[in-house]
Order: sequence, then structure tokens, then C-alpha cells
Amino acid sequence: MRRSFTFLLCPTAKQAAALAACLEEHRQLYNAALEHRRTAYRKAGVSIRYGDQSGELKHIRSGDPGGQARWSFSSQQATLRRLDKAFAAFFTRVRDSRTPGFPRFKGRGRFDTVTWPKDGDDCRWDSQPEHPTATYVRLQGVGHVRVHRHRPVKGRVKTISVKREGSRWYVILSCDEVPAQPLPATGAVAGIDLGVVSLVTTSDGGYIGNPRHLAASADRLAAAQRDLARKQRGSARRRKAAARVAALHATVRRQRLDHAHKMALALVRDYDVIVHEALRVANMARSASGTLERPGRGVAAKSGLNRSILDAGWGVFLAVLADKAESAGRELIAVNPADTSRTCAECGHVAKENRLIQAAFACTACGHAAHADVNAAVNIVRAGLALREAAQAA
Repeated sequence: MRRSFTFLLCPTAKQAAALAACLEEHRQLYNAALEHRRTAYRKAGVSIRYGDQSGELKHIRSGDPGGQARWSFSSQQATLRRLDKAFAAFFTRVRDSRTPGFPRFKGRGRFDTVTWPKDGDDCRWDSQPEHPTATYVRLQGVGHVRVHRHRPVKGRVKTISVKREGSRWYVILSCDEVPAQPLPATGAVAGIDLGVVSLVTTSDGGYIGNPRHLAASADRLAAAQRDLARKQRGSARRRKAAARVAALHATVRRQRLDHAHKMALALVRDYDVIVHEALRVANMARSASGTLERPGRGVAAKSGLNRSILDAGWGVFLAVLADKAESAGRELIAVNPADTSRTCAECGHVAKENRLIQAAFACTACGHAAHADVNAAVNIVRAGLALREAAQAA
């Protein structure tokens, strides 16, 4: 199995400056490579590939000994591959008749990660193994940077990435051959319904609350954003105010991720088979239809619902649940969410009148009454078990 491990870096002031310079040089390399591709195609109709640009790296480094030549050749190749992947995704969207989204230049603050593709190639994890208490990672041009390693690293370190989030630096290890950690069988099966009131409702009537991390920080965020709006653009005070806003958003993101890990771990410990809806969160959180002249109906209500959906972090939770289920040897099944909240779990009658309010379900055909989320979770687990039986029969 492949897993990633993220640790907080503790650089000195000099190392932090070197990391910032490394990030900036890689951003400039990315933008220069993008401009190379655009200009070559616009003026000569020539398509530039990764191999062409990678071959030019040697000349770029020799002409800039105090800049690009300071950093790892392999990490610069990884940055060029990143651009190549952006173009590949662009052409895929064009072929699929989706909104293309041509690759854009990266401004300051829009390029926050540098990757070293192989441990030992201009980088080294645990570079001072003889140190009795601390762990270090060595990066070319930066040196041995201390790492706050709060848990053991398992498997074989494949790639090393450094990421900046606000004023913090993190090292991300991508590891192969990570051993699975199967949990003992419980024999239990559950369907889960995701919501904004209760974040998770199980088919056996269990609830996991929604802590609403963004809503809890809304007042502090609003004050920080008002303070930011009053600062003059380009000033040092504006940069400090922007850093405070970014720090608050980062805190909310970490709280949401921590809660998702705890919820997912509780579920995989209790159930052998977990069934959930195959939700498309990005589509569900789209703005209400309309234009500036005719904004449409229910725009304010849809905006509030979108904010609640994104605050709940359904996508983050499902991704974490999939990883933990794989590691624990649990089975995860995704089902079509269509009509799961409108179908009676007793008689199978489907009608939107069955659920006139958020919390209560009352079947108009047989009179069955239940909590709406529990009723939906029962329908979800039945659909998942039917899919499972059909797959086993095939």
C-alpha cells in the first residue's frame, strides 16, 4: 500500500529563507516553462513536451549559478512534470467537452509545494539517524532541517515534498510498501447518510454530530477580513493581516481533517462493511442558477446551504474513510444517491411528499414514520448489499 505522512518542519530563520527562495525559483521555472510552451505554439505551431524542456535544464542551470543551479535537478524535473500533467489534464477536458481551463501562470502565493522524486537524490529523510532525540530531513540548498515527527514512518520513503501553509512549513513523505493494519472482524454492516445537521447518521440509528468548525470561527474570520480590507494594498500591514486570515482558515482546515480522521476510525472499528452515497460534492455546492440581471430563485438559501456543505467537509471525510477502510481490511461500497431520502424503507414507495421537512420522514402510502436520515441510511445499506450480492453472483 502507498501512504503519505505529513510532519511539521522546524527550520531556522536561515533555512526558512532558503526554503522560500527554493519555492520562488521553482515558481519562476514553472512560469517560464509555461511561457515557452505558449510562445512556441502561438508563433510557430510547435508543441513543446516535457522531454524538450527537461533537456534544457542543464543550460538553464549553467547560466544561473546563483539561482536555479542551487537547487536539486530532480526537483526541477518534478516541477516540469507538474506543468506537463496540467497540460495533459487540459487536453483531457477538451476531449471530454468539459470547460477546458488552460494552465495558468502561478503568482506569489499560488505555488506552495516542491517535490523531490526520490529519497536519496539530493534529499534524505532521517538524515541524522544517530541523533538520539530529533529527526532531520536534508534538502539540497537548504541543509538538515529539523522535523517534528509525531508518529513513526512505515514502509519505504519514495518521494519527499515540502509545502508552505501560511508561515508554517511541512514535509510530506510518500511511502510504498506500507503494511496494512487489518482489524478484527465484527460482523456488522452499516449504511451512512451524510448531512449538515448530523454529519453522519448510520442505519442502526447512530449519530455523529457536525462541529461546524467554519461557523464557530466566523466572527474571528469576519473581524480579520474587515481588518485586511482596511489595509493599503502592497503594504507590510496588509501582508500581516492577510497572514492572520490565512492562519484562521488553516486552523479550520486542520480541525475539519482531525474530526474526519476520528469519525472514520470509529466507523471502521465498528463495521466490516460500510455503504455510503457516491456524492459529487462539487456539483452539490454549485451556486444557484441565474445571472446578475436575473439572479434566479432561492439564491440566498442556496448560498447558505453551499456554505454548510463545504463546512461539513463531506469530500474530505469520504477520502479519509476510503484510506482507513483499505488499511483496516474493511469493505467500502458507494451507491447511487438518487431518491434514497425519498424512498420508504418499509414499503419502497418513492415520493417527494414523504419528506416535507428536514428531520422527519412519513410515508404517504403505508404511514411508516422515522427520522429522515435513519430512513435514508437504511435505503443506502440495502442498495449497497444488493450491489455486493450482484457482484458476487457475477
